[in-house]
Amino acid sequence: MLIRLLSFALFQGVGALLAATFMHVFAPSHGGVVVSSLVGALGATYFWLLWDLSRGLRVMRWLRSEETREVAVESGLWGEFSNRIRRVLRNNERAVQQRDERLQEFLAAMQASPNGVVLLDREFRIEWLNESAELHFGLDARRDLQQHFANLVRDPSFAAYFSAKDFEKDVLMPGRASTASLPVRLSVHVHPYGDGRSLLLSRDVTAVEQAEAMRRDFVANVSHEIRTPLTVLGGFVETLQTLSLNDAERARYLDLMAQQASRMQSLVSDLLTLSRLEGSPLPSAHEWVDVSFLVDQCRQEAGELSRVLWGQTHSLCFEIQSGLSLAGSAVELHSAFFNLIGNAVRYTPAGKSIRVVARAMDDGGALFAVHDQGMGIAQEHIPRLTERFYRVDRSRSRDTGGTGLGLAIVKHVVQRHGAELSIASVPGEGSNFQILFPPHRVQFLPEPAPAEAIAA
Repeated sequence: MLIRLLSFALFQGVGALLAATFMHVFAPSHGGVVVSSLVGALGATYFWLLWDLSRGLRVMRWLRSEETREVAVESGLWGEFSNRIRRVLRNNERAVQQRDERLQEFLAAMQASPNGVVLLDREFRIEWLNESAELHFGLDARRDLQQHFANLVRDPSFAAYFSAKDFEKDVLMPGRASTASLPVRLSVHVHPYGDGRSLLLSRDVTAVEQAEAMRRDFVANVSHEIRTPLTVLGGFVETLQTLSLNDAERARYLDLMAQQASRMQSLVSDLLTLSRLEGSPLPSAHEWVDVSFLVDQCRQEAGELSRVLWGQTHSLCFEIQSGLSLAGSAVELHSAFFNLIGNAVRYTPAGKSIRVVARAMDDGGALFAVHDQGMGIAQEHIPRLTERFYRVDRSRSRDTGGTGLGLAIVKHVVQRHGAELSIASVPGEGSNFQILFPPHRVQFLPEPAPAEAIAA
């Protein structure tokens, strides 16, 4: 400001001096010199104002052009004004850019969320939604913007929830991709925020509901499986306590009680096995188990089970390739193998044959298969055979001592070893259960040929 005042005074002084000099040279008189000095100072004032106005106009054009990289005026008051404005604009641009970056990061985070996110305006029109919401509701982010959400999602349960405007709780509804065979369940919750806007969140709870249903079924099945033998045991105990029985009757009742106790013990053992499989680390890929040794154990146990259940042994045929080893847990593999062989013994009538095969495959993998000549299984039951407590014939399974957990154990063992379980069955002809092990869990060391064969 001081420089501005000094320049203004300098212009007036120079103007007055030039006018007085001119008057003194061409018309020398004392009064004329004074008047000419005043006129010169006034003219210099007007000239300074025009010059200053031109600088101000340059600054105005600079502001209107929105090109603020270079200032319009370098010096003086207008130059300082331009510099300060440019700094303010730069700070504002930097702040806007940072806010935009944070907004994009926030939107990217919501886009990556597995939950559906929909931003709604005061009229519940869609302002923004992420990909999960598109999948949940069958929407399109470009096509459905500014569309009323309730007009696009017409599920009755959601419509009632939305019309009630009571958003304290969520609502469950089927997803757009839900089918009878593959149901999809969504939990939808609307959260009002800001000035009349709403945030709608959707979450796929299909797995949670299925797990809850499985838990309820599991508890109900376990309770039923344990309650039945306990009821029998209680009845026999009451009989022994209240009635006078001879030795033969007492022995028969005690034998039946022992059978029920054994059944409960088998059930508890299988439950503990499942619990251990679900909570333990995956089996090692560097500990090798001899398949022949495992199958020999299963052979002895299967023969004993056959005699107990049927009074005689089945025709058990074992085709085991020597030198075959599997990487994994010997205990788990034995459990899986014997469950398959034991099921074949339980459901194959006496006198029929059971064939067990274990051999290396051409691709480097290995096959373990059990083929029986039992009653077979209808196709509609096969997809559910590995479910816990699922039985094709419940009464027959209990009669043979099955717990309904054997194939569930097999499925867990197979998955933990990276293998695949396949089931094929024809009613009246028998069933075939196969486990295919991947090459990285198979080691095959064929026995060397005899010395004379090598010489030949």
